[in-house]
Amino acid sequence: MTKRITGRVSLGKVLISVPAVVAGVGPYIADWNETHIHNLNWPPHAKFHNAQTMSLGAGLAGAALLQLWRPADSMAGAKAALDSGAVSAALYWVTQISALAYPGSRAVDPPGKQIFPQAVVAFPSLALVGLGYALERRRLRGQDARR
Repeated sequence: MTKRITGRVSLGKVLISVPAVVAGVGPYIADWNETHIHNLNWPPHAKFHNAQTMSLGAGLAGAALLQLWRPADSMAGAKAALDSGAVSAALYWVTQISALAYPGSRAVDPPGKQIFPQAVVAFPSLALVGLGYALERRRLRGQDARR
C-alpha cells in the first residue's frame, strides 16, 4: 500500500501561499476604484483588460492553493503539485513585472506619483515563492529519504 503524502501545513507551503493569496485579492483592492475599473475616462476595452488581469490573479491564486494543499498519492505527485503550485503562485508577479517592457507601459499613473509597486510587492512575492519552494523541496526530500 502506498503511503499518502498529506497536504500538511509546512513553512514552505505557507510562504508560497501568501503571495498567491495577495495575487488573488490584491488586484481587487488596488483596481476596484475610480482610478481603474470605475474610471469614466477609460474605454471599455481598457476596462476589459483590467478586469481580465484581476480575474487572472484570482484564478492563479486558486490554482496555486489547490495544488499546494491537496493530498498526493506519491512523492512524485507531491513534487509535481509543488512545482505547479509554485509556478501558479509566481506567474502573476512575473507577468506584472514583464508588463513594464511593453511600449508606453508604466507602473503607476501618473508616473512618479507613487512608490514603484513592483519593488514593494512583486519582487518580495517572488522571493517568498522561491524561498517557500526551496524549503518545501527540502522537506519532501527528507520525507522521501525516510520512506
